[in-house]
Amino acid sequence: MTPRTPVAALSGLLLAAALTACSGAPQAAPTPADTAPANTPEPTVQPVQTQAPVASTDEPACDTIITDGTVEALTSIGWTPKQQDFVIGDIALPEGMLCFWADYSVATDHGQLYGWAEISDEDAAAAQASLLESGWLRENGPEGSYFTEDPQFSLGTDEEGYGMTYLFGDGWVKLSDTKQGLILIDWAR
Repeated sequence: MTPRTPVAALSGLLLAAALTACSGAPQAAPTPADTAPANTPEPTVQPVQTQAPVASTDEPACDTIITDGTVEALTSIGWTPKQQDFVIGDIALPEGMLCFWADYSVATDHGQLYGWAEISDEDAAAAQASLLESGWLRENGPEGSYFTEDPQFSLGTDEEGYGMTYLFGDGWVKLSDTKQGLILIDWAR
């Protein structure tokens, strides 16, 4: 049986060492032999198995622009994405994509839309002007500028009454079929 040093005794030794150190009198530093209990086995270090980090992609994809949990939820119900070019009015954004997630094994109009693209300041200004001219509504927020379709013409809305919504940030734009859906898009360069 291995002898054990009572916690109170060990605590007392540490307190005495601390008080002596604070007294200003020079003292010799305690050695491990002074504080360690007799017959204590040497600790052994075992190598830790680690996984290599998952390589991130430099290009956005339908399963990387949205959160992992969203991808898992959509694929678990049999939905898959179809990618299209990201276009706002007549402004094409070749560095981005629109992803329509749905069950394409059946005829349905039920699905989810997520989009992300890089956008220049000039294209962002032109796209925003085009959206306003088409009757979209603008709101500014801490994340950027929201442009949402007029709810009376929307095919569907979220709990707050927002339908399809763009969010323009610094050098990027997101799109979802509802404003609440924008939080599921987490791609960032």
